Amino acid sequence: MPGENLSRDEARERAALLSVEGYDVSLDLRSAVGDADGEPRTFRSVTTIRFRCNEPGASSFADLIAPSVTAVSLNGKDLDPSEVFDGTRIALEDLAAENELVVDAQCAYSRTGEGLHRFVDPEDGEVYLYTQYEPADSRRVFAGFEQPDLKAPFRFEVRAPEGWTAWSNGAGELTDGVWKFAETKPISTYITCVVAGPYHYVTDSYSRTFADGTTLEIPLGAMCRKGLAPHFDADDVFLVTKQGLDFFHENFDYPYPFGKYDQAFVPEYNLGAMENPGLVTFREEYIFRGKVTQASYEARANVILHEMAHMWFGDLVTMAWWDDLWLKESFADFMGTFGNVGATRFKDAWITFANRRKAWAYRADQLPSTHPITADIRDLQDAKLNFDGITYAKGASVLKQLVAYVGQEAFLEGARRYFKRHAYGNTRLGDLLSVLGETSGRDMTAWSRSWLQTAGVNALTPQVLLADSRVAELAVLQEAAESHPELRPHRVAVGLYRLTEGGALERYARVETDVEGPRTVVADLAGAEAPDLVLVNDDDLTYCKIRFDAASLDTLLEHLGDLTDPLARALCWSALWNMTRDALLPARDFIALVLRFASRESDIGVLQMLHAWTHTALDHYAAPDWRATGGALLAEGALRQLRAADAGGEHQLAWARFFASTASAEPDLALLKDLLDGTTSIEGLEVDQELRWAFLGPLAAHGVADESVIAAELARDDTASGKRHQVRCLAARPSAAVKAQAWAQVVESDTLSNALVEATIAGFDQPSQRELTAPYAEKYFAAIDRLWQERSIQIGMDVVSGLFPALQDRPGTLAATDAWLAAHEEAAPALRRLVLEARDDLARALRAQERDAQAG
Repeated sequence: MPGENLSRDEARERAALLSVEGYDVSLDLRSAVGDADGEPRTFRSVTTIRFRCNEPGASSFADLIAPSVTAVSLNGKDLDPSEVFDGTRIALEDLAAENELVVDAQCAYSRTGEGLHRFVDPEDGEVYLYTQYEPADSRRVFAGFEQPDLKAPFRFEVRAPEGWTAWSNGAGELTDGVWKFAETKPISTYITCVVAGPYHYVTDSYSRTFADGTTLEIPLGAMCRKGLAPHFDADDVFLVTKQGLDFFHENFDYPYPFGKYDQAFVPEYNLGAMENPGLVTFREEYIFRGKVTQASYEARANVILHEMAHMWFGDLVTMAWWDDLWLKESFADFMGTFGNVGATRFKDAWITFANRRKAWAYRADQLPSTHPITADIRDLQDAKLNFDGITYAKGASVLKQLVAYVGQEAFLEGARRYFKRHAYGNTRLGDLLSVLGETSGRDMTAWSRSWLQTAGVNALTPQVLLADSRVAELAVLQEAAESHPELRPHRVAVGLYRLTEGGALERYARVETDVEGPRTVVADLAGAEAPDLVLVNDDDLTYCKIRFDAASLDTLLEHLGDLTDPLARALCWSALWNMTRDALLPARDFIALVLRFASRESDIGVLQMLHAWTHTALDHYAAPDWRATGGALLAEGALRQLRAADAGGEHQLAWARFFASTASAEPDLALLKDLLDGTTSIEGLEVDQELRWAFLGPLAAHGVADESVIAAELARDDTASGKRHQVRCLAARPSAAVKAQAWAQVVESDTLSNALVEATIAGFDQPSQRELTAPYAEKYFAAIDRLWQERSIQIGMDVVSGLFPALQDRPGTLAATDAWLAAHEEAAPALRRLVLEARDDLARALRAQERDAQAG
């Protein structure tokens, strides 16, 4: 891995020296099928690059990661591959003003989701290929200049096995056995794409006539593996796609610039999706094999719109280097929800954003690795780790604050000017701020410094003084952590709520105001009737942690379920969860609130988030000697709600999954087994294949389902999805031999694909098996440095984060982590970052456990 890195300084030097005129890439993928003769499977890649050099006679390099290079030619002169290629770079000496580089290489198919991934479907033996490059894996498929600011047009051609179809960014046609694709607009290397195989492919079209009378026609396509075709609801994918294209055309005033719009749902995908222009790739889990809640459909629509927004923010206009990754990801994350609310049936998407996406941001922003939204990205390893909750969710939250600050129309007009001014180019922070300053009339410098160039999250707390049952003075107190003391300007709404005679908790007053400094008086609320609840950041206009005054907290502890507004309720749940994470609220009290009020939660996405938080509260934040009691209470409460939920409804499904995940007592496990066997049933609950695996997981983890039962389930569901579930269940069994085998498969071997590595890790670490996995804490620290050196960065990240002994939550594990960090000060910064983040989570858990024990 270390030799594959590229520094920001190297990229800047190369960008100053070179400009690229075009690529021709020819891939021969016929080796994807058939016998590989026991050798590593490779494919032929021939790349021709035409580029200029501003300083003739200078030297540079091209990027390529390949097992071997057959030939290299520079300006018609053959070079010795053994002399110019070191496994990751091709040295280019004595460049001319105009250059042509031709590289003929044997590149490797991937099993890690990086580069050209090869997947064999266990259901029918069919082979499927797709590429995934961000931030720098196109060099695993073709030679190039792997940095975002060296954009160029691309022409691809693909030789594929007979009967296959191939797709790329441009429209393609099959000519004399070769798939040839139209030349792209100038784009960065990391958003080029190839998909090939016997995919199930569905087509549609989009048309829009603009005010000037011109009409835009966009061919639409959507694809998945043949095995998933019976589950593929392409009509809904196309519906959201068309709604999104209408929405962005109306708001961006710049026609979609990349011709066709294909969307490929592919197996063993590391990301949620990737914005390759003309050929967006998604993880195939967005095709639902069983019944799911509307939250899953909303999430898919959000991702579709997120990737579509990238066609403008990221593809048309691209950041110059990964420092400004936010210029695409923060905007796409914001636009995904903005578009969902504005264009689709998911009108409550801002509730999901407030409750789910922001939770990701709050965690990331309190880690020792927190960073400004505009980050300091020294190299590609930094870049890989910066696809995090700050770049995405905090950035999107800050943009939501910016819209409140400058106004929606000024914000959108700034985007329109930005696209037209920088189309097919690369930008930095100042380029966007300048157009926003133009359209809003505001000086963006101070706003940018506070929100984009500093790290950390502020906490806002109301301070209420009463007189004669009226508000004498209401102020908002702002705090910041000592490590990141910046107090920011916040545009907030402050809401006052009271209990009605009917028992509802409703808002009766609301004021928008600017909060600055440590204390801001909200003068417009003076004289208002005394509230039962003060909600700072009502309507979720800013990015902050919400705190409560004592009276408001008391109200919530007794009446949270009486809040009638679903967004206000989601914000209060989020605030209470942050208090639990910060050891201000005992974990058992948060669990009690969930048991008492979650049944009244109307928003299914919020309910499912509460279930996830409750698991974390029990497994990591509750005092160890209370966990058994808490687990029993949760299982009892989950079963009660499962039986009480409307038959066949999505709340019933959510409670069924939660009950399965909490089941540990013999009667509960027996019920799961009976539901699987069909000897009992719950009215309205359809135990489809995905729910069967959800029930089988805890049965395996508690020793009720053995290898033969798991094998029988795989025979029932002998698919790629079934295989992942089987691997997870096998690794979850409570046996020392099972844990040793799982550890060896992930740590001592590299034969598992990325998806099966993920499944094995998920099964290995079970909260009920702390004693079984305790010996692996020491082994973890002995192995991770070697793993980081030997594996790809994606697998390295999965293993280092996934196998950290978080469940060995005692001071000794914290000391062992500190000892490793002290002994490995020279380890790769990205590796140290992952360990530091895991250490911080562990330290937070120990503080929360101490707080919970005090409440016992």
